Amino acid sequence: MKAIIYTEYGSPDVLQFKEVEKPSPKDNEVLVKVQASSVNAGDWLYMRGTPWLFRLASGLLKPKNIFFGADVAGRVEAVGRNVTQFQPGDEVFGDLSACGRGALAEYVCANETALVLKPANISFEEAAAVPVAAVTALQGLQHKTQIQPGQKVLVNGASGGVGSFAVQIAKAFGAEVTAVCSTRNVNRMRSIGADHVIDYTKEDFTQNGQRYDFILAANGYRPISDYKRALSPEGTYVMTGGAMAQMFEAILLGPLVSMTGNKKMGNVMAKPDKEHLTFMKGLLEAGKVKPVIDRCYPLSEVAEAIRYLEAGHAQGKVVITVAQ
Repeated sequence: MKAIIYTEYGSPDVLQFKEVEKPSPKDNEVLVKVQASSVNAGDWLYMRGTPWLFRLASGLLKPKNIFFGADVAGRVEAVGRNVTQFQPGDEVFGDLSACGRGALAEYVCANETALVLKPANISFEEAAAVPVAAVTALQGLQHKTQIQPGQKVLVNGASGGVGSFAVQIAKAFGAEVTAVCSTRNVNRMRSIGADHVIDYTKEDFTQNGQRYDFILAANGYRPISDYKRALSPEGTYVMTGGAMAQMFEAILLGPLVSMTGNKKMGNVMAKPDKEHLTFMKGLLEAGKVKPVIDRCYPLSEVAEAIRYLEAGHAQGKVVITVAQ
């Protein structure tokens, strides 16, 4: 079978499109014929091996696992003898981050706990856009608090993969949602349900006098003091992505700010979670959330897809079409 592999850290040039052995499922695994996958910020972190602390888990000098890709959508081709939840022919999707990755290939084996049945009302490409980004958004929005109907929620970096899901999930929770994005994404944010859209090239949401009950930072960089100023007296700020400086401020300064008042500030490290993915399946089936796909690349052009994603201008998700 064809697959994307890498044997050293570096730029997208280290990614190889090669012929490798087709896997066979273990007792608790499912063999999936991959129809589509997608790329995420975590993929280029694995690829580049940065920050260096990251290599403590992924391999100090070179990758321990040569296979690539977490998001998967496809059809079950075979199941291990202990598998009870799926059978050949089932259409599934999931996040393989915790079970070896390898979704950027024509076939992949996955533990059955990493997968759920694909909603019938969305395509494989749409399903492949969901697992990592949507669950990250959901876990961010549920971190430290539970959003209540009518609360004011702001999503900074709303036009990216995580942000576009966060806007829709917050709306499904009944929140009044403000999306922060660039000029070219204003209309798209309105189309997916944002009540208010702030073009950050024209307006500074931390200086306009508005206060928010919940702020989710999904991209970019603002000092944590700016986010604190934009929160309501008992508001919550959660960082789920963006610049390294933003991440370290949320990790190191967030707990200190939280101890000195009623505002809660911190970060969430999203993890694969079947219950959360099942919850997202329900929102997809109900039509309350629809994946925003910027563009699709064939499996042979994953390196180009990563370059495009790294440039930081993707409007929603970048999807990889594996099988026609």
